[in-house]
Amino acid sequence: MDLEDPWALLYTGGTTGTPKGAVLSHRCITANAVNTIISWRLRPDDRAPVFTPFFHTGGWNVFTLPLLYQGATVVLTRRFDPGRALELIERHRLTVVFMVPTMFQAMADLPEFGRADLGSVRFFISGGAPCPLPLYETYWERGFEFKQGYGLTEAGPNTFALHGTDVRRKPGSVGRPLLYVETRIVDDAGADVGPGEVGELLVRGPHVFSGYWRRPEATAEVLGEDGWLRTGDLARRDEDGFYYIVDRKKQIIISGGENVYPLEVETVLHSHPDVAASAVFGVADPKWGEAVTAAVVLRPGARVGEEELRRWCRSELAGYKVPKRLHFLEALPQTPAGKIDKKALREMFSEEGAVS
Repeated sequence: MDLEDPWALLYTGGTTGTPKGAVLSHRCITANAVNTIISWRLRPDDRAPVFTPFFHTGGWNVFTLPLLYQGATVVLTRRFDPGRALELIERHRLTVVFMVPTMFQAMADLPEFGRADLGSVRFFISGGAPCPLPLYETYWERGFEFKQGYGLTEAGPNTFALHGTDVRRKPGSVGRPLLYVETRIVDDAGADVGPGEVGELLVRGPHVFSGYWRRPEATAEVLGEDGWLRTGDLARRDEDGFYYIVDRKKQIIISGGENVYPLEVETVLHSHPDVAASAVFGVADPKWGEAVTAAVVLRPGARVGEEELRRWCRSELAGYKVPKRLHFLEALPQTPAGKIDKKALREMFSEEGAVS
């Protein structure tokens, strides 16, 4: 066996395009496990559930393989159910828990969440999609260490780590790069940007994939001969070297010539007490180029209307960022990996008329 031999073929989430088969070698699987054990401070006595599917890199590589390398315990589940998740954490005294934001929200919405004994958990970590700040605060209010990770099928997926007091001192940060991981943030010309500036995140290291299965052109678009992987994610780095994921580059909304980052708008919507979930995306519009559009799920019994939500957004956001279209849904569509499917939402509402 050679370290460059393929270990797995995992397909990308496909939230912004057609899924592609990422070739993960023994080298990148091993590097991710070692990086994660050391940088995330995993221990032999850790116990973790697997709530994300095994056709997704989160199922294999966030905790499962690193913990098995470490000799720790993994609890397998057939499917995710928020009530069952609480039960498993309590019964098995789980110590590290990874889920995507929609799963964490579903668990927090249960009446029994507030009284469940989750004291065995050293930290909860969210990944797979941007996490709104109100969700952090829900877990922080119970005294838990709740943080956000970052990764992608093509690199690890574990790339950063955040610990201890930095979790609340740097809200929204994914931390600093893991051991053996190099990172850059560049502008459209490929030049490095300074602290506080937004650009595309580039990653290099032994945890990077080998390429897309039978897709050499697609591989060349993201993986340079120098080993740098273009992630397609926008990020910024603060003066202390902590990284923040701003949004997917392909999901930026350009409305009236101005850039709108969906995560910023979603965070404000989530802060409204009647909003259970939201997704913000752009829909083609002849006047604005793209109209900022939001799909919102209300909490049971809530009666808030469009204008009240717009007023709420105007109190926190510049006018061009306020959703011009608001749609109320009973639930947001999800991909098989549990992420909110913005591609489906965009297609669902793309036939509407222009906004004045």
